[in-house]
Amino acid sequence: MPTAVVDISDRPAILATGASPSLSIVVPIYNEEDSIPHLYRRLSAALERYGHAYEILAVDDGSRDQSFALLSELAASDPRLRVVRFRRNFGQTAAFAAGFDRARGDYIVTIDADLQNDPDDIPMLLARAGEGYDVVSGWRARRQDAFINRKLPSMIANRLISWVTGVHLHDYGCSLKVYRADVVKNINLYGELHRFIPAVASWQGVAVTEMAVRHEPRRYGTSKYGISRTVRVLLDLITVRFLLSYSTRPMQIFGLWGLVSILVGFAISLYLAFTKIIYNADIGSRPLLLLGVLLIILGVQFIGIGLMGELLMRTYYETQHKQIYVVREEINGV
Repeated sequence: MPTAVVDISDRPAILATGASPSLSIVVPIYNEEDSIPHLYRRLSAALERYGHAYEILAVDDGSRDQSFALLSELAASDPRLRVVRFRRNFGQTAAFAAGFDRARGDYIVTIDADLQNDPDDIPMLLARAGEGYDVVSGWRARRQDAFINRKLPSMIANRLISWVTGVHLHDYGCSLKVYRADVVKNINLYGELHRFIPAVASWQGVAVTEMAVRHEPRRYGTSKYGISRTVRVLLDLITVRFLLSYSTRPMQIFGLWGLVSILVGFAISLYLAFTKIIYNADIGSRPLLLLGVLLIILGVQFIGIGLMGELLMRTYYETQHKQIYVVREEINGV
């Protein structure tokens, strides 16, 4: 395959400053060779108008097309473009995590590479973040996608996520977001948790808001998401709910259900014993007896899981010297 050529003749001039970037843009990329030249040009122009030192972190998530070749050529001419290449496709969450780990800016912006989000909206989101918000989430109020297979499942998922997590956003799936760097650098991402970052970050007590942003029809490449994503979202939602409520006290949830199960099982067994002793009723063949025994056994198992969870949690925090709290700032601290 021939080497890709990128027209960079109209690229904005590189700032001759050695200042550390105050802004980091994280862009996950997977087979986006058609959009990369347009993305770079529009993103650079929008950031130049913003007027602050910036860096662009393009994370090539194991692309099989010319995406990396294009990014390499652009990076050779612009030191503000940093390229990270994965050995294989690890997924969007891993790409975001790699970008967050390497970001040097005080604020981190995430955006997809397909240009359905407008880079010109970034200064607007940053201005809102400057009002004291830790997370500013984009909201595709006029989303340019098919209704049945994209918009409708997204609407249902957003309402479900908002209800379960208590962080009410119209559009969890919009990748265009602004984060304070200290917020996302304290979050460990895995699975498909990138879309739940505002909810997970809420454990830190952050200020979250959202703003309507423009959304354009896809012009380049094809969508990387299908209806199967719904199942992964539901499974990750269970994880997020657990992380938000019980990650540092697993016995509170497993022990509670264990006690309820034991008490119900004990009550059933007590009732059956009463009927056997008083009325000499035959209880050996009654399904209720099996239910009572099963509930007691399940209750004991739940409590055992809770104890194991407590041990694992203490090992996780104590061996890695992790804190169960997050400090935003200190005055006259040592």
